[in-house]
Amino acid sequence: MSRAETDLLVIGAGPAGLYAAYYAGFRRYSVTLIDSLPELGGQVSALYPEKVIYDVAGFVAIKGQELVDALVDQAATAKPQYLLGHRAEELLVDDEVVTVTTHLGAVVQAKAALITGGIGTFTPRPLPDADDFADRGLRYFVKRLDDLAGQKVLIVGGGDSAFDWAVSLEPIAESVTLIHRRPAFRAHKATVDAVLSSRVEVLTPYEVVRINGNARVESVEIFDNLTGERRTLPVDSVVAALGFTADLGPFTRWGLDQRKRHILVDSAMRTNLRRVFAAGDIVEYDGKVKLISVAFGEAATAVNNAAGLIEPGAKVFPGHSTGAEGP
Repeated sequence: MSRAETDLLVIGAGPAGLYAAYYAGFRRYSVTLIDSLPELGGQVSALYPEKVIYDVAGFVAIKGQELVDALVDQAATAKPQYLLGHRAEELLVDDEVVTVTTHLGAVVQAKAALITGGIGTFTPRPLPDADDFADRGLRYFVKRLDDLAGQKVLIVGGGDSAFDWAVSLEPIAESVTLIHRRPAFRAHKATVDAVLSSRVEVLTPYEVVRINGNARVESVEIFDNLTGERRTLPVDSVVAALGFTADLGPFTRWGLDQRKRHILVDSAMRTNLRRVFAAGDIVEYDGKVKLISVAFGEAATAVNNAAGLIEPGAKVFPGHSTGAEGP
């Protein structure tokens, strides 16, 4: 495809973008999604498809890929057009249309655009001096839990990913040890409590001194950064859940107002550019809470407020979804 026209262009095919596609179809608008990744699902599919997610309405818990699969099925009702493996490179806005050109030369013209690009391009923060063991027992993401079944696993980190993987691996690994350089954690309290009450060994304030091994990881030397005490742990795999750095890439060149590397929006999810909205982890506003469940609401808010631009005279509120004919 070299050129296309659509009612709504969604930039980013993660959970928020997929739900936005469904909701656009719910309002009977045509929709096109662009994503630089070759698969749908954004960070969830690319980084942690087997991670259990706890903040989605209607599910006590659901694995990341299962959620993505359900969102893809839901979005299919809108008959969206997907441009996967395309990075949105240029954006032009005029009074009537938004035009986006991808790095592969595809051009999409839309009556409104919605940016749901998550955190942009993401790169994991490396574990210092551990490059020699990359793909030889050291990993930054756990895409398949079964790869670590029966192993002695060390998890390094104190955020949500570290604790989520500890919860998921505890039933199938021979042992799980989690270390963090501070006594305080950044993970959700319920997940922290679950780990602390499990057989996972949690050590703070510990850091990695070095990883030892020949062909693969065999042990890790750690130290208490308060007392200097050193310990050597026999391990088969190290999961370095140290977070990641984000590169907003082309978004920074489009004239969007930003704060702390996030796109600023108002209560209608409008950016400072006419016809351009944003939702999900990439946006910032007072009181913002970064949850997938919040991103779904933001996506619906953006689509409804874009309605007047897509269809002049359309109401923001489309009517209740329980109506016989829908909106």
